[in-house]
Amino acid sequence: MKKILIISDTHSYLDPRLLPHVESCDQIWHAGDWGSVQLADQLIAYKKPIAGVYGNIDDRTIRNMYPKIMRFRCEEVNIAMTHIAGAPSSYKPDAYEAFSQGIPQIFVCGHSHILQVKRDIKRNNMLFINPGAAGQHGFHPIQTAIQLKIDGSRIFDVEIIQMERNRKVPKEMLEEGK
Repeated sequence: MKKILIISDTHSYLDPRLLPHVESCDQIWHAGDWGSVQLADQLIAYKKPIAGVYGNIDDRTIRNMYPKIMRFRCEEVNIAMTHIAGAPSSYKPDAYEAFSQGIPQIFVCGHSHILQVKRDIKRNNMLFINPGAAGQHGFHPIQTAIQLKIDGSRIFDVEIIQMERNRKVPKEMLEEGK
């Protein structure tokens, strides 16, 4: 069994309120817009397996570390991930590119800063997950992330992590996140 933390759109800011979730998970999945290699290094320091993709704000260093589209397995579950994917009602080209290798059981994306967890019945009941935005930069009033467990082919205990927007972040940290 694996406990997964799914985050996106950190924009260079790892909220301290997420640290207990980082510490207790078995894997971290990051759906892009890391914001800086320093944030990636912070997560890498926890010595947990990290699956991630780059986002539209990420620089060449992050793009060299993580692909645009990632396909992988966790336990017996096929996962696909990309940053800009749209939503089940209106997928973007990167989503279709990810689907070209087969429909995954879980599809993870970011970019919109809008939390969504839903089944796409038109695509084999695929679980669509956009964890929203875990960072400070953007319009979202609540910072969000997702936690779930996978045991064999079973996906369960899907939980939303919600954090009131921390408005006391130093301005220079927000500016780094673009």
